[in-house]
Amino acid sequence: MEKTPTPTHCPYCALQCGMNVVPLPQGGVEVAERPDFPVNRGALCGKGRTAARVLSPAVRLTAPLVREGGRLVEAGWDEALDRIAARLGAVRRRYGPDALGVFGGGGLTNEKAYALGKFARVVLGTSQIDYNGRFCMSSAAAAGTRAFGLDRGLPFPLEDIPRTGCVILVGSNPAETMPPFLRYFSELRENGGTLIVVDPRRTRTAEQADLHLAPRPGTDLALALGLLHLVVAEGRTDEEYIRERTTGWTEARAAAMAHWPEQVERITGVSVPELRAAVRMFCAPRAAMVLTARGPEQQSKGTDTVSAWINLCLATGRAGRPLSGYGCLTGQGNGQGGREHGQKADQLPGYRRLDDPAARRHVAGVWGVPPDSLPGPGRSAYELLDALGTDVRALLLMGSNPVVSAPRAAHVEERLRSLDFLAVADVVLSETARLADVVLPVTQWAEETGTTTSLEGRVLLRRRAVDPPPGVRSDLHVLRGLARRLGVRTGFPADPEEVFEELRRASAGGPADYSGITYRRLAEGDGVFWPCPEDPAGEGAGEGAADGRGERPRAAGAGEGTPRLFLDRFATADGRARFVPVTHRATAEEPDTDYPLLLTTGRVVSQYQSGAQTRRVAELNAAAPGPFVELHPRLAARLGAADGDRVAVVSRRGRAVAPARITGAIRPDTVFMPFHWPGEGRANTLTNPALDPTSRMPEFKSCAVRLEVLGPGGLGPRDPAGAGRLA
Repeated sequence: MEKTPTPTHCPYCALQCGMNVVPLPQGGVEVAERPDFPVNRGALCGKGRTAARVLSPAVRLTAPLVREGGRLVEAGWDEALDRIAARLGAVRRRYGPDALGVFGGGGLTNEKAYALGKFARVVLGTSQIDYNGRFCMSSAAAAGTRAFGLDRGLPFPLEDIPRTGCVILVGSNPAETMPPFLRYFSELRENGGTLIVVDPRRTRTAEQADLHLAPRPGTDLALALGLLHLVVAEGRTDEEYIRERTTGWTEARAAAMAHWPEQVERITGVSVPELRAAVRMFCAPRAAMVLTARGPEQQSKGTDTVSAWINLCLATGRAGRPLSGYGCLTGQGNGQGGREHGQKADQLPGYRRLDDPAARRHVAGVWGVPPDSLPGPGRSAYELLDALGTDVRALLLMGSNPVVSAPRAAHVEERLRSLDFLAVADVVLSETARLADVVLPVTQWAEETGTTTSLEGRVLLRRRAVDPPPGVRSDLHVLRGLARRLGVRTGFPADPEEVFEELRRASAGGPADYSGITYRRLAEGDGVFWPCPEDPAGEGAGEGAADGRGERPRAAGAGEGTPRLFLDRFATADGRARFVPVTHRATAEEPDTDYPLLLTTGRVVSQYQSGAQTRRVAELNAAAPGPFVELHPRLAARLGAADGDRVAVVSRRGRAVAPARITGAIRPDTVFMPFHWPGEGRANTLTNPALDPTSRMPEFKSCAVRLEVLGPGGLGPRDPAGAGRLA
């Protein structure tokens, strides 16, 4: 009998493309197109098409591992869980609950993220929990919250992008990171709209733009302020909108006017004529949008940088109106939902603040614990990793690989090695898992049911399509088993729908209200946009935001939640958006005589994040076999570097070596490395952990480096003293 394909969603980026998992006659499964899902309409990138390869037992973990005599050896589940519980309990008794750390991931389903946050606070009693999504879009989240009162990656659906008039895309390269997204820009231009791309590199995305602005890394804040200066000077502000729907304009305008165009040109390298052209395109008499991603956000001033771009939208009336607005392109598969439900250091489920007494009472009531038993906010992701082995003595880690993905990665690896105890739950034996005392093999996307929340704020149902290999269990089973061993017998079910039902109650009334969303409702459609409060009359009636943040409520069962936010009012106390006055400041580490160049990092199309899964897929490795250093021909000529030469990139934190790739697509004062690989080519050995004071986002996108050309055989530097100095 022919088996029916299972409709589900890709395990990789936040686009969460629809796909079908199709059983093969000879056993196993393959991925097929799912044309009915509106986001990607069947299109899949190479990562999505090959996603089933990682389901193979040949490339993943299939039994628990415990460390014996310095080696990881196979063990039974009871032995592994007993060992974790015993070690966590011993550390807690000796050093207190905050000596226990929990580190999660933006790829965990909503159910897992919720259960992990609850486990940390209820079972372990620790405040020390955060997740790798802090490295993704925390700056945009902070800026969006202080401007609009609410953060959702995109406050409008993707379908609005082709129908707007102009998009400014800042620090994003979807041609490499989420290729099916590109069709929205193609359709935008076919409809007569324009695309402006802001990126130090002429990426495949920038090549499609009507205007490419190539600022020096770390100067996006000055660029946005310069554009706003010109908007004011040229009389392009929307004064009626500013008066009726915003506050704080006087101060924000004064801050922008201090950044005159010629000064911005000197700071950014973007010419005044280019600045004026961008303003003309953005302020044409049609709707417009600004979309940001990791480029402006992964900076020590990322929150202020995003605020400057939001100010540009507000000053021109491009927010809270049809086909206009500011949005952030989330990176990780569940980067949006992953931070909404409790694995972030300062948040409780429903995107509630952990330091809000009312939020604590509500969530504690759902959990059946006293509100004062919940710990307060803990350390942010990098600060937590930096504290390992000192204040934090034991760590439970799920779904992350900080040995490759964290800034100042060699230091983070050293901190992980210094722990009294490390337990890792993962699909594969990642570089971080190799350091663990216990490793637990857990299920992945096609082997479990659960929900994710896409970059649109669309909550989706991933369906179980295949059975996991024998010996593999879900993260929810892990948390239930550990909770019971640590004395909490109830409250941690292994059934994902049961967890989601509790998540609905915990999120009810919060900014990210999922209470009107059910598995049945998700299974019947193409997802539901939050906020979606439950109607007292019954399931599925909660259309739109209860406080008027988005589209007006419609009849029960008539819509998809709240696809468009802020059309009536913003989610602030007075319903108005808030300008935030910001001024340009330098990056935390500017080039100098010893380190005269800037390094920026990013991704390539055939690998994903730390590469822990994609590096196990032959087709993807053939397309992107290893790291490289991208440098401009003028810089290469000065160094005497040929294409393919081994080049050492050296920062104050370490040294990485990779082949040179010479291209005119990058600025002469900048070098680029992708960050997917461990070993000597690990880009994050070099990156700077300087933190944004608001979001606690590290400055991945800019640090000072020098280059040493080692030659084809790597026998020694050709220019040991020159260090890449430019005339």
